[in-house]
Amino acid sequence: MSQLLKVMNFNVSRDGVAAGEHQSLEQPFGLDRPERLFSWAGATASWPMRTAPGGSRGLDDYFTRDFAHNIGAEIMGRNKFGYQRGPWQDHDWLGWWGQEPPFGTPVFVMTHHERPSFTLSDTTFHFVDADPATVLEQAREAAQGKDVRLGGGVTTIRQFLDADLVDTLHVAVSPLKLGEGLRLWESPDELLDRFHLEVVPSASGVTHHLFWRK
Repeated sequence: MSQLLKVMNFNVSRDGVAAGEHQSLEQPFGLDRPERLFSWAGATASWPMRTAPGGSRGLDDYFTRDFAHNIGAEIMGRNKFGYQRGPWQDHDWLGWWGQEPPFGTPVFVMTHHERPSFTLSDTTFHFVDADPATVLEQAREAAQGKDVRLGGGVTTIRQFLDADLVDTLHVAVSPLKLGEGLRLWESPDELLDRFHLEVVPSASGVTHHLFWRK
């Protein structure tokens, strides 16, 4: 059975910006009020960090609920894992998520500065200095027949797109314009040479862009 590499629930502004250029411990996304990009997911009934009853149903909730379906491993860039640059200065830093990361699978962190793997709860982080194709091969082996999620950030997704390794993408486009930052695209039309595209508006105001390989 084919193992897909999937980008799921990735958030950008209407001008394609997914993150700011100046990430820090205080600003993990490098943006002021980054929740403006992903508030649609936080409002759903299936949002995993929901502490109160309620939440929306419908299309947005479907995507939130589907996030972990048949996923056996995740790939992410170092900037999604944490804020440090260069050689690791603080090995006590274990990621943005505390002792209970939301992944529940092996996670392969792409970095030029490797460090020993470690496990928190049901998630093991591996730090790999390799090209996208090699990292994907390792993730697929760890996924044991399930699909692999490409979690970001935006630079990492662009690397895998440039290497023509992505099978499907779900990008949630928010109506706000950020003007500057790290862009997934100038226009989603850039991907139409390789992907089919269906655009589905949601009552929350976001527009879901669904790409699948031709």
